[in-house]
Amino acid sequence: MRSPRLALGLSLLNALLLLGLIAAQARSASAKPPSPDVLRGRSLEIVDENGTVRASIRTHGPETVNGKLYPGAVVLVMGGGDPNGAPAVKLAASGNGAGLGLSNGMGLSDGRSVGIQFHATDGNPRILLIDAGGHEREVKP
Repeated sequence: MRSPRLALGLSLLNALLLLGLIAAQARSASAKPPSPDVLRGRSLEIVDENGTVRASIRTHGPETVNGKLYPGAVVLVMGGGDPNGAPAVKLAASGNGAGLGLSNGMGLSDGRSVGIQFHATDGNPRILLIDAGGHEREVKP
């Protein structure tokens, strides 16, 4: 036969442990999580109220385009609200230089955009102007 004192003592001990757990849980739930000093990832997207991506920052690994090897790059793209999603601003930085493109979002049939491109790559800085007719003017120092 068990002692009534032992049963009472165990019940009180269980009640105290339960209260301690509840208090600890309440403290951790009400505490603000620490804000991180650094956001870390491979890409970042900013979306509007409809979920449309309006700006992004992405990292790209090395890739070959038209037989030419390009080093990895970090690319910032901001859209200007063009319904086709054409970028208004594109800034890229890689191991061999950087480029900045400013466009009105009007795309040409050959994939180019109407606007201004600034290139500082491989020691050959240049500015490329493209008008709505697809005519180019290149400016070099």
